[in-house]
Amino acid sequence: MLQSHSPWTGRPLVLVGLMGVGKSTVGRRLATRLKLPFVDADNAIEDAAGMTITEIFARFGEPYFRAGERRVIGRLMDGTPKVIATGGGAFIDPATRKLILDQATAIWLSAHPDVLVERVKRRDTRPLLRGKDARQVLSDLAAVRDPIYAQAHIHVSSQKGPHEVTVNAILKAIGR
Repeated sequence: MLQSHSPWTGRPLVLVGLMGVGKSTVGRRLATRLKLPFVDADNAIEDAAGMTITEIFARFGEPYFRAGERRVIGRLMDGTPKVIATGGGAFIDPATRKLILDQATAIWLSAHPDVLVERVKRRDTRPLLRGKDARQVLSDLAAVRDPIYAQAHIHVSSQKGPHEVTVNAILKAIGR
């Protein structure tokens, strides 16, 4: 359930993992518990672009979005302690991943596909799931992305149930 390669050093804590794993919800709660600012990178991207992520994907495509995402995450990596929730694909981009690994403590949140499917059903705002079978898309993404997410400094498994359990597991992993 818990794998940790390095203790927290006060650098930004960056949550990575598949969509629906709880990065934003867990991130907000983690930031509150640590008395740190919380930033949702997707919200920061939308603010910078003046449009939603769905609109960015539709108008410009994924490569354009990933480049903008990298720039925004780069700006967020200002060396101050904070909790940052990233979009599911952010850590997959090699340059963004290097930035996160070099300048932050990366925490991979993983979850069983059943948990992810249940969570992503709640909102219709995920461009990669539009008109597709969520279980199949998430299984395919996990097969490709999990080995990359595994490069994160810390790995915590998010279970079905209260997000507070995941927050507590992260706090334990970072020595808090």
